Amino acid sequence: MNETFDLIERITRNDGSTYFELGNITHNGRSEYAAEHGFIQNVQILKVNIPRSSHVEKVEAYINRHYQLLSLEYDGWEEWVKTPEIEEELRMILLDNRLG
Repeated sequence: MNETFDLIERITRNDGSTYFELGNITHNGRSEYAAEHGFIQNVQILKVNIPRSSHVEKVEAYINRHYQLLSLEYDGWEEWVKTPEIEEELRMILLDNRLG
């Protein structure tokens, strides 16, 4: 099933480093569960209802093509590894939303 992403999160890994991710309410719930169970340190929603753009659509398509979205109670945390091109698309989303 393909997911539609409409928010931006900042995720803090257990080593204290952070990264940005597109998500939705379901993904955020999974992130919160992972934080509560020690798989990641923290998750923070930075912006909701982000505008649809070609950048969002490209990142969304990549994630939907390469990753199976896991259940809420997944026992762990899967960080979505992106190609340099997809990382650049995510950077453009952050800039478009005044977060980068």
